[in-house]
Amino acid sequence: MNTMRTGLLMAALMGLFLAAGYLLGREQGMLIAFVMAAGMNFFAYWNADKMVLRMHGAKQVDRQTAPEFYAMVEELSQRAGLPMPKVYIMDNPQPNAFATGRNPENAAVAATTGLLRLLDKDELAGVMAHELAHVKNRDTLVMTMTATIAGAISMLANFGMFFGGNRDRNSPFGAIGMILMVILAPLAAMLVQMAISRTREYGADRGGAEISGQPMALASALAKISGAARRIENPTAEANPATAHMFIINPLSGQRMDGLFSTHPDPRNRIEALKQFAQQMGNSHASTGPWTAVAQERDGPWG
Repeated sequence: MNTMRTGLLMAALMGLFLAAGYLLGREQGMLIAFVMAAGMNFFAYWNADKMVLRMHGAKQVDRQTAPEFYAMVEELSQRAGLPMPKVYIMDNPQPNAFATGRNPENAAVAATTGLLRLLDKDELAGVMAHELAHVKNRDTLVMTMTATIAGAISMLANFGMFFGGNRDRNSPFGAIGMILMVILAPLAAMLVQMAISRTREYGADRGGAEISGQPMALASALAKISGAARRIENPTAEANPATAHMFIINPLSGQRMDGLFSTHPDPRNRIEALKQFAQQMGNSHASTGPWTAVAQERDGPWG
């Protein structure tokens, strides 16, 4: 269902691009905008993972530096049928995590020290399984394609604003229609892009629950993380809001609603979806998984 919804949203985004392109720049303007946007996102596709990890101060760990955490990710990767990703830890008190990389063979997962201190083993396994589900679902590729089209729409709007767009008096839209398109097309593209991001989060929640086998542990983790994220600021994410959609919980302050302008679903809706999935699995308890531990605050990263 999430895959179908993503496909429909991407089709709507492409339709919006074609409509805006024809109105504002005809075929030539549409082609120029798409080539420029595709070029920028092609660079990002190959380099964004390194840039984001460096931006958030992530440090790579291995069996020696974080043996328990590394072993957990390794076990989950095997369960998911994925190559072992690179594993990173960010020195950040806000509990959060993200995945990056252009494909499963070049993936990385990162967790904050705040996450490692807050969660018990089952909950941590659920979060990292969620991130591996993003890798398995190739969500990085989906969001890169989405960003390419949304970026092209924004460029078309800029062309229309600075160069007057289509001045053909026979246009059924007229000058007012062109002005509205310049204003509304980028806004509509942003809304569709955010809707796709929210859809991929639901898909990763379900995939993570399947990989870890513990949907309620992931639900418990989401409750803990969202509560802590409201209290603990993430200055790096605030300074780089374009990376917010990558995290399992929105790291930005003041953007917790499951509304049109949110990159993440409301955690309560995600938890409810996980509860329903747990009932389908016949697994309503988080304490029966292979990483069972008593929840407690820890002084440092796993391992």
